[in-house]
Amino acid sequence: RIAYLLQNGVSPWNILAMTFTNKAAAQMRERINKLAGPSALSVWISTYHSFCARVLRMEAGHAGLNKDFTIYDDDDSKKIVEASLKELNYDTGKFKPSVISGMISSAKDKLLDAESYGIHASTTPEPTSFGKVAADVYELYQKKLKEANAVDFGDLLRYVVELLKNNPPVLTKYQERFKYIMIDEYQDTNYAQYVLTKLLAAKYKNICVVGDDDQAIYSWRGADVRNIMEFERDYPKTTVVYLEQNYRSTKNILETAGSLISFNNHRKPKRLWTNRPQGSDVVYSEFRDEFNESRNVAEKIKSMVEAEGKSLSDFAVFYRTNAQSRLFEETLTRYGIPFVVVGSQRFYERAEVKDILGYLKLINNPADSISFKRIINIPSRGIGKVTLTSIQDNAITFGKNLTLYESAKEMVQNGRLPKAEKFIKLVDSMLKEKENMDASEIAKIVIDETGYIQLLEAQNDIESRSRIENIQELVSAIVDFEQNSQIKTLPAFLENIALVSDVDVWDEKKDFVTLITLHLAKGLEFPCVFLTGLEEGLFPVGNSAYSMEELEEERRLCYVGMTRAKEHLFLSGASQRRVYGQLRWCIPSRFVKEAGLKKECCSPIFRDETLIGPEEETAPLSVGNGKTGHFYRGMRIKHPEFGEGKIQDVSGAADDLKVIVQFDAGFWKKLLVKYANLERI
Repeated sequence: RIAYLLQNGVSPWNILAMTFTNKAAAQMRERINKLAGPSALSVWISTYHSFCARVLRMEAGHAGLNKDFTIYDDDDSKKIVEASLKELNYDTGKFKPSVISGMISSAKDKLLDAESYGIHASTTPEPTSFGKVAADVYELYQKKLKEANAVDFGDLLRYVVELLKNNPPVLTKYQERFKYIMIDEYQDTNYAQYVLTKLLAAKYKNICVVGDDDQAIYSWRGADVRNIMEFERDYPKTTVVYLEQNYRSTKNILETAGSLISFNNHRKPKRLWTNRPQGSDVVYSEFRDEFNESRNVAEKIKSMVEAEGKSLSDFAVFYRTNAQSRLFEETLTRYGIPFVVVGSQRFYERAEVKDILGYLKLINNPADSISFKRIINIPSRGIGKVTLTSIQDNAITFGKNLTLYESAKEMVQNGRLPKAEKFIKLVDSMLKEKENMDASEIAKIVIDETGYIQLLEAQNDIESRSRIENIQELVSAIVDFEQNSQIKTLPAFLENIALVSDVDVWDEKKDFVTLITLHLAKGLEFPCVFLTGLEEGLFPVGNSAYSMEELEEERRLCYVGMTRAKEHLFLSGASQRRVYGQLRWCIPSRFVKEAGLKKECCSPIFRDETLIGPEEETAPLSVGNGKTGHFYRGMRIKHPEFGEGKIQDVSGAADDLKVIVQFDAGFWKKLLVKYANLERI
């Protein structure tokens, strides 16, 4: 569409395209450049957050910010929240910073400022509820951000929406600039992104969005599927085009995924089709336990690499929760199969990388208190908690309102902090020269002047060598950024890495098996996909008390996982799995049946000393009298309240006969047969 607009004389200056990851934005720009040539260079293509960061820097005066503001990541935000909780005398054991931080973030996604959120929280009956605490912390948290000339991810969107709403000339400026607006993955927009889009498109209403309600899987982070479901209501003259041809998956994969998603009621009906071949069958296997499941994955990968010449990068293992990756990591390691875990510790979160970035952030924004506290004693200068407290006290004594850096500088000049003299001198010199230097030059000077690498070299062990390589890789990353960016400044680089997602740092060209959660896998594709852990209670996750909305989102998540596969799709589950140290009997996920799949292969399943084959029931293990009759492991029963299920264990006898039943709704119960009124089916 962008190429078409450019070919028909629309100025690239008037086109805005937004998506959700840097990787997607880069791919979009690459494709547009190929289609439209040099004229595409002036099209504004970015993520929502990058767009907002750029607008805020250009309009900093109107937004009440300094243009060199720092963007705090989740870790930085949690530190500010924790400090705020302690300052307000709240128990951080009871009110965990991560939970309160999440509540504040959710409020910002709904465009609630601290005052509005406080009014909302005041209606809560319990005055010590999490809502009341979050409201108190929110107010102090924002004050601390302002003092540090910093914003978090939620602020980027909220401040731009406020800017456009409260400044009609600024709104008009951007409406006139962006007469043609395009949004990718529109089903993933939250309320703040929805409002921002409506504001920008309000004048010309020339907006094109692409999205799939069947792939709406991010409600837990504020995304609202209603934004795409009700798009025609917001823009009555909308033309809807169904993009139903699939270019990725085989017919068998599409038919299986289509069968599954058809069980969702709240969706726009569509039927995907493809010109690709029928392909191999979609396979579902149930294994004795999670160990057998992981071994099967490893053996299948190894055999396909050896027999079919597949590359390791052709394979991906999907799972519902992060905890499931551990067993696959261990098993693949034993089989000598290289792998990468997407979403594990990010490169920019490693300690040595954050140390150097701390210097760069402070040089960019001397008011950044989080960065100051991180690096004031790195490398060690003998500055501990007592000295840091004196720096903080000096910042506010005698009516002063200094930043921590200004306070330390004043103390150095007064001879009260000689330990920090070299530190202050380095930062001060960089502050004076930063406008005339590229980001990579500043980084190299910081690394040299601090002696960081020399200290690691002196340790001379495997870990220290790895940390040196990471610092060198950071410099390479800065140089790469400068070579691929029109703006090579330090603020531009810091903004870029602040908005990096897990998928952005994943390199699909490296020959590793990819281990990844289903949520992170969205937007990716692989020739061979293993979708694991298909068991009630694990996927769909949770207990039986699903709301219809939650269950439909779980089903959409499974659909997303299935449609990542290009050629081969293997689904699997375990008959028993250890959860929190306890062995749990499992029943296949309802999604298996809804996808029209049956067990094609299955390792024998051992339960205690009993062997149960794929379709086999055991002989009676315990017999009751009268109403109890014969009950045994593997038997299907029906309970008047809980519905149908399968007996997983039997104990006792006669009037004391008990059964453990895994019900089809996804939960299990231990029942006394005498009173349970069970019906055999």
